[in-house]
Amino acid sequence: MSLKPLVLVVEDDETICNFISAVLTSNNYSVVKTAKGKEAIAMTTSHVPDAILLDLGLPDLDGIEVLKNIRQWSKIPVVVVSARGHEREKVEALDLGADDYIVKPFGTSELLARIRTAIRHSPKDVDGRLDNNSIKIGELEIDYDKRIVSVAGERIHLTPIEYKIIVLLSKNRGKVLTHDFIIREVWGPYTNESHALRVNMANIRRKIENNPGEPIYILTEMGVGYRMVEEI
Repeated sequence: MSLKPLVLVVEDDETICNFISAVLTSNNYSVVKTAKGKEAIAMTTSHVPDAILLDLGLPDLDGIEVLKNIRQWSKIPVVVVSARGHEREKVEALDLGADDYIVKPFGTSELLARIRTAIRHSPKDVDGRLDNNSIKIGELEIDYDKRIVSVAGERIHLTPIEYKIIVLLSKNRGKVLTHDFIIREVWGPYTNESHALRVNMANIRRKIENNPGEPIYILTEMGVGYRMVEEI
């Protein structure tokens, strides 16, 4: 019998913390919890959870500082759960290494989906799905070995930059990638290619989406970045 994934819940609102714990427990997760940032850092070391749900508004230490500390020595997936819904704060948390960001209030299905995605992308996850030679999402297929992208069996001709972008998004499917992260990964750390990213994304959507104005494969997180869906 396999062990249940362990989630560390860092939340100072007792009602929300109990709700999250109940949802996770009823969906076959083990849970440890704390309301303090400093204790969260210590518990991350002692319990080595499979994922962390991190509130930003903690009484003793801002959640951003907790995230910075953990990212200095660990790649454990961190999903930020916060009432702070401003784009700037989302971007800051994601750029500092958060794997995802959920704004309160949130639905049970969304919470569970984000946790599943974060754990699946964890370095501890050894099922190898991200190392497969190809993926299929709906009618979109990407063959990494042959560098072929097709939709409904029809090969799509992409430029080298477009291909790099779609591969980056597909290997992080389900996760939101910030504009700056994509730019650094595709063009390098010392460039500002935000206009080029928008142009290339528009071209990719024109080639792979039935209706580029209402995309189903690559979604826009307004003011933050892009997310490729995991399934259709």
